Amino acid sequence: MKYVNVDLVEPGDVLARSIYTSEGLTLLHAGVQLTVGMINKLRRFGVTMLSIKDPLLDEVKEQEVVTETTRKDAIRNLSQAISCVQSGKNFDVRGIQKSVGSIIDETLRNRRVLLNLGEIRTTDNAMYIHSLNVCMMATVMGVGLGYNTAQLKELAIGALLHDIGKLSVDKEAPAYKKNSKTNHHTWLGFDLLRKKHEMSIVSAHVPLQHHEWVDGSGQPRGLTGDEIHDFAKIVAICNYYDNLISPFSAEDETLPAYEACEKVMGLAEKRFDHKMVIHFLRSIAMYPTGTSLKLSTGEIGVIIDQNRGLPSRPVVRVIRRDQQATRRMVDDHEITDIDLSEKPTIFITAVMD
Repeated sequence: MKYVNVDLVEPGDVLARSIYTSEGLTLLHAGVQLTVGMINKLRRFGVTMLSIKDPLLDEVKEQEVVTETTRKDAIRNLSQAISCVQSGKNFDVRGIQKSVGSIIDETLRNRRVLLNLGEIRTTDNAMYIHSLNVCMMATVMGVGLGYNTAQLKELAIGALLHDIGKLSVDKEAPAYKKNSKTNHHTWLGFDLLRKKHEMSIVSAHVPLQHHEWVDGSGQPRGLTGDEIHDFAKIVAICNYYDNLISPFSAEDETLPAYEACEKVMGLAEKRFDHKMVIHFLRSIAMYPTGTSLKLSTGEIGVIIDQNRGLPSRPVVRVIRRDQQATRRMVDDHEITDIDLSEKPTIFITAVMD
């Protein structure tokens, strides 16, 4: 599998990762052979990157922290909750709790695996993929911080629903009655979740505080340092990072994962808690599996594996192709796998499309 710009995808390429709708249904299944019509339709849906199978990488299997089934269920249950909120109805928490429980169980089983955020975003599913990504990142960080299952549940529910206030239509909520500052979506999200007796009030504080910065410059209350709950500090980082790598966010530009990590590091002790930044960087793949890149040797390769604890030093497969070979021909290629954790003089110099 390799992760490539949609403009470089050709008819006949095989999709390596399924694409979902906002309801958690499968728009295109992994394994489908793409046609010109499919590729053009994906462009119209706003797709910029795709996971494509490559015969030279067929035996390379991306390790997943959370299974596809659990991710689809989480999107479906989140979609149902959001639909209720948008129509002003009460939503059932049980589906959210079930999905969060599965995410936690699988994260605990795969605690040695770095998280790759490879879901394909469209204009339809972008909000749901964002919420799911933030939840998975926050859960991985919580496991790394040694939180117990009850704490992980509180964190993961708050993370999955961190933006629920953006969809509130409850004009009777206290947030609407005070002043314009409290119309912020963080207050509205808090007000929605605090009424849910089936969930902890701690989970409700995650939507409330996830835009608070440790230096006091955040919203809605300008809290500083220890005034901000640790769960909200975690989600603040995950939310910002995922917005940086998403083509559908309000950020000025879409960044590759390693540049987004650099941006997060640069905001330690300003926006973000320094300890939480360290745990975040230990949890995320700075160069996701399937990414094409250039090495300081001048060679082009594809990331095929990660090194836990050294997220900036993955394993890279360099493929030297015969000049007469097409990219789908397996024969007459020289393949070398380079573990950058064992090659301190070789560096990544660029990420390729």
